[in-house]
Amino acid sequence: MEIKDLKPSENSRFSRKRVGRGNGSGIGKTAGRGFNGQKSRSGGGKGAGFEGGQTPLARRLPKLPGFKNFNRTEYVPVNVSRLEKKYDDGETVDIDTLVEKGIIKNNKVAVKVLGDGELSKKLTVKVDKVSASAQKKIEAAGGKVDTVC
Repeated sequence: MEIKDLKPSENSRFSRKRVGRGNGSGIGKTAGRGFNGQKSRSGGGKGAGFEGGQTPLARRLPKLPGFKNFNRTEYVPVNVSRLEKKYDDGETVDIDTLVEKGIIKNNKVAVKVLGDGELSKKLTVKVDKVSASAQKKIEAAGGKVDTVC
């Protein structure tokens, strides 16, 4: 069987109903819309979101949700366990090396080192922020923390 041999099964395809094309068609005159009224008119009927006179949901909900501080600094989290896997003993951890090693995507973001995991290597960490638990682990391993900001 080939694509050219395919055809729809019998009686599965119907031609569209051409309404309002004369009384002889069976759907002339009122075109299946009945007689007078809102729904018989062109563009007639209730609009989307109409709830029978009740205040619609879109008007009952608040216009703007909450508050977003546009001065907020978003930090990309990097855990100590990632540093343990990707860095060798004595290396410096900064934004450029984090991008090189594929831990973060670009160097235009602020980075915060978090303390999840263990660290056994002596690293010099130069990033925007370091959590207290991460700082303890880095210094316990013999490393040094230097926050840029």
